Amino acid sequence: MPIQHTVWSVSKTPVEISQGTLPSEQMLEDMIVAEPRILSSEWMLIGRQVDTGYGGRIDLLAIAPDGALVLVELKRDRTPREVVAQALDYAAWVEELNAEAIAAIYARFRPGCSLSSDFQDRFGQPLDEDTINESHQVVIVATRLDSSSERIVGYLNNRGVAINVLFFQVFNHGTDQLLSRAWLIDPVELQVQSVGAGSRGQKEPWNGEFYVSFGADNTRLWEEAVRYGFVSGGGGTWYSNSLRMLAEGDRIWVKVPGKGFVGVGLVTGSRVAAKDFEIEGRPAFEVLKGEHMRQYADDPEKAEYFVPVQWLHTVPEAAAVHELGMFGNQNTVCKPVTPSWRTTVDQLKTRFNVT
Repeated sequence: MPIQHTVWSVSKTPVEISQGTLPSEQMLEDMIVAEPRILSSEWMLIGRQVDTGYGGRIDLLAIAPDGALVLVELKRDRTPREVVAQALDYAAWVEELNAEAIAAIYARFRPGCSLSSDFQDRFGQPLDEDTINESHQVVIVATRLDSSSERIVGYLNNRGVAINVLFFQVFNHGTDQLLSRAWLIDPVELQVQSVGAGSRGQKEPWNGEFYVSFGADNTRLWEEAVRYGFVSGGGGTWYSNSLRMLAEGDRIWVKVPGKGFVGVGLVTGSRVAAKDFEIEGRPAFEVLKGEHMRQYADDPEKAEYFVPVQWLHTVPEAAAVHELGMFGNQNTVCKPVTPSWRTTVDQLKTRFNVT
């Protein structure tokens, strides 16, 4: 059923806050450009009113930390069929964009700025031109959501198209207006779904094996993960939320970005916030030398999260396994459906002597 919000004041005599309306969805677009966190705190805007060359313009274009593109289309009072059809048409155009074309889009959006430099500043890691735009997703922004939109989006997602609706609602608070938002589908599901199919859309059934990216550096130490049995991720919900996908008994293949695969193991528990994670009966922060975002321990969005693991086989970073064509991605956890993931796992089973 369509999403609806009701907001009440917090007091002994609660009062319902009346709903309002924005003057226009153009104002909403202006607000998102002025403060992109209204859309998502994990994406970086790279284009606005992007000309597709086919008589259409993409309202907003963003990029995720793994180089995936996010196409954002405002509903603008169009019918569900019209807005979805337009968004999918634009997505077909976005799928063909290469690194040079994406950099040119950003240069028009931020004249005099460099996409590579700004990406590094925003996400703290270099933009890999070889993997940029390997996947993408579509987000429809609406101030009203109807049953037809929900049915269409649900149908497409069930068939592997990563599309979501971000629903905004306005409330009057004295002389001010407040803006609330709600996702039709959990953004983590879309983040994971959009990963792994490849820019040419090559897909096959998921093989049941999870990929995990372990960002080994001064923040988190691989040798400690091996010794104490865990994987972790944090610094933003884009990195930590996907850990929620893992459940007891899942098998994970762990890669240190830039080095290669270093281990395979079985998950033994659910995601736990760093401040609540225990190692041998002691708080993790008392045991570990790695920082693990200690300064954000009380911030649920930026905090580090841990998942306990029983290792089946591990190697030091210096002996990490990397072969041409092996799968890789910056997402902390994903369920790849590209053929390269199956061949990667097959190679690793041999190298790690795992059946």
